[in-house]
Amino acid sequence: MFEIRRATPGDARIAFDLRRQAIRHQCIGVYSEEQMLDWTKGSAEDGYDTLMQKHFYLGCVEGEPVATGMLDLEHREIGAIFIHPDFMQRGLGTRVLYFLENLARGQGLTEVRLDATLNAADFYRSCGYIGEESAVYQSPSGLQLACVPMLKTL
Repeated sequence: MFEIRRATPGDARIAFDLRRQAIRHQCIGVYSEEQMLDWTKGSAEDGYDTLMQKHFYLGCVEGEPVATGMLDLEHREIGAIFIHPDFMQRGLGTRVLYFLENLARGQGLTEVRLDATLNAADFYRSCGYIGEESAVYQSPSGLQLACVPMLKTL
């Protein structure tokens, strides 16, 4: 059974590791090896742990975290949707995304935005997001990655 729960500060390492595994599995060939290594280096304590204080969630199968997702209400942005490689292609990403969209609606948002990785843009389009133009995502660590800014009316 898949359940989504609010993440706690103690979940930062689990969430960071899920992110690292998902990126290294899903983004091979889309981004350079150097970009992927830069994107996934470090540890949760390098700043990822502060994300747990926002609307950050873990998706769990039988109590084990296998997915992450975040809603930044201030910026009306959905992000950090990562699925453990062993659980990809099971609809869990869609479930996390729709959970976050429903949360946004409940908080009064009428639209949300996200920066899709190049490999995920088609997934988001299939979920009703609009966006075609490439842009450059600037991470807090200084890494620059090609992305597709997208928007969805709720």
